[in-house]
Amino acid sequence: MKSIIITWSNFQDQELVYPYYRLTEESKNIKDVVVVSDKVGKFFGILGVNMISHKKTNIFKNKKNCEIYLKNFDLLVLPGGVKSLEKLRQEKDVIKFISLWNSRKKIIASTCHGAQLLISANATKGKKISGYYSIKDDINNSGATYIDKPVVVSDNIVSSPHYDHMGVWMKTAINYAKKRL
Repeated sequence: MKSIIITWSNFQDQELVYPYYRLTEESKNIKDVVVVSDKVGKFFGILGVNMISHKKTNIFKNKKNCEIYLKNFDLLVLPGGVKSLEKLRQEKDVIKFISLWNSRKKIIASTCHGAQLLISANATKGKKISGYYSIKDDINNSGATYIDKPVVVSDNIVSSPHYDHMGVWMKTAINYAKKRL
């Protein structure tokens, strides 16, 4: 299984670190889990954990790159982090990529404020979506139904409200993606 994680500096540490290492366990090699952020190389979460980004978000400006990821990757992970998502939501090429991914009904795993990316990509209408409680109105106003459960599966989206539920969220997302391979 190949996965792509899209995030930004000041990510919520738990919401990037856990999915990254959990996905590397599922992959044939570590290169099958690509982290995309605002920087290439070392970048930091709000609690000071550093991660390594393999690609910069500007890769999505190139249609050929988008198609490579859309064709060759199985799971898109959108970690939360209110500070990071405020910046990431403004990256129009990222939002377009998420929208394209969703239009192909490929699996998206979103947690906490990651739901804001789904909203910006118009991927929530008619779906049941979980996210951090403070964005409940945003989720409902996007045409989705907010569900406050540890993990919610609706069509191609596996969502969770908080990093307290990392284990069940990632287990569900990975199993769902494997079924669709």
